[in-house]
Amino acid sequence: MAFWKRKQQDLISLGLNRAATPEEERVVREEPKSGDQTGFYARITRAVASTRENLAGRIDSVISGKRELDAEVLDHLEEALISADIGAQTSLDIIDRARKQIERKQLNDIDELKRLIKSELRGILEAAAEGRKAGTVASETEIPIDIKPYVMMIVGVNGVGKTTTIGKLAHRIKSEGSNVMICAADTFRAAANDQLAIWAERSGVPLIQQKPGADPSAVLFDALASARARDVDVLIVDTAGRLHTKTNLMQELEKMRRIAGREVPGAPHEVLLIIDAVTGQNGLEQARQFTRAVPITGLVLTKLDGTAKGGIVIAIAKEIGAPIRYVGIGEQLNDLVEFSAEAYVDGLFC
Repeated sequence: MAFWKRKQQDLISLGLNRAATPEEERVVREEPKSGDQTGFYARITRAVASTRENLAGRIDSVISGKRELDAEVLDHLEEALISADIGAQTSLDIIDRARKQIERKQLNDIDELKRLIKSELRGILEAAAEGRKAGTVASETEIPIDIKPYVMMIVGVNGVGKTTTIGKLAHRIKSEGSNVMICAADTFRAAANDQLAIWAERSGVPLIQQKPGADPSAVLFDALASARARDVDVLIVDTAGRLHTKTNLMQELEKMRRIAGREVPGAPHEVLLIIDAVTGQNGLEQARQFTRAVPITGLVLTKLDGTAKGGIVIAIAKEIGAPIRYVGIGEQLNDLVEFSAEAYVDGLFC
């Protein structure tokens, strides 16, 4: 359960109970339940349709008419996994594990092989999520109610859908009962503030911004002060679309982190890296570079519904070791959903 979903429970514990709003009740009703194959699961399944056709289609063509698991089948399966951008090493590891189990007579038919692949993919995603819990940054459920604002810093290169994600995230958190504010600290592009203003209006949340070319750290400082004055629960901070090869921009990002930490204990509490799933291996390289420059606490994959190589989710989770927090599956305000390893993997093989 996310930090902003704890608000109602914490208010009750403090003796400040209030009736849930209709929007909050809707969120509770629509919260995905384990095993639920409608609603949330259906949306994920639709989002990975292209990847499923690419991966599962290739697997089916490989095993069609096959009764035995032989070297040829395994070689073609490895190619199928790589073609979905799951990653060469990950694909090799999965096939090697399958080969060893076949030799030990622990894996005997095609259905068992499919179950093995699903189990391995899900295990990678769940291991990344557990790595987050074992890290030095507190998980969302560990953030006390008296820490305000809860600061979420959003990073990523230009063109990955960062502004759109911020708007969707603000809408999502607000609909779950928290006060949200957006800080427009991408001052290098005049258009960035204009775009963010549109999304802030659509989301119905306040926006703190200054003129283009202003010091991003100064904008953040003002936003933090404003958030405290307004008793804001969550502050979402936009940052410049930093090219990961530009050292000075990475230094600016580190400066912003220091200011946030000085003004609010533990801030930034989240640093979410936005990656365009369509970019495939290039997105993985972006993730590598950003994690070297700043501690990433989670990932958001955008445009998952627009690629046949959605297996990049697996490759990034395995190498970076950070959880996939959200995935973008459309252009509407509600088209940002919490990532589920179970729903994702099931969607690939349904």
